[in-house]
Amino acid sequence: MTTPGRFPEPYGQGGGANLADILERVLDKGIVIAGDIRINLLDIELLTIKLRLVVASVDKAKEMGIDWWETDPALSSRARRSELAKENAELRERLAELETGRQEEAGRSLETGHQQGADRQREADRQRGADRPHKEAP
Repeated sequence: MTTPGRFPEPYGQGGGANLADILERVLDKGIVIAGDIRINLLDIELLTIKLRLVVASVDKAKEMGIDWWETDPALSSRARRSELAKENAELRERLAELETGRQEEAGRSLETGHQQGADRQREADRQRGADRPHKEAP
């Protein structure tokens, strides 16, 4: 029986666990919720969905070997920097390959140009020699 001057005690204070305590225990220990959804039609499986939910603190998750958020660029600035550095290195490598190929091509065309120039000079010299009249020996 309650007296008019007293309010009832809040839920959980008489030895029961409050929400903060429950949450602390769940995060400390971790909890796994697993379930499968299967859709069959005439005993033919059309769709299977496997659901797995892990609720745990970050420390507990790392202890269990779950740390995917550390390597996801959308969630981690360190992963984003790492991904950008990797992409930058790949681009520098490709640029170096392209520049090397361009220099080799320029070297080949320079050699070809020298060869073509020498061929033209010989042809011009030969034509000049054919245009000159031959002097007969005395």
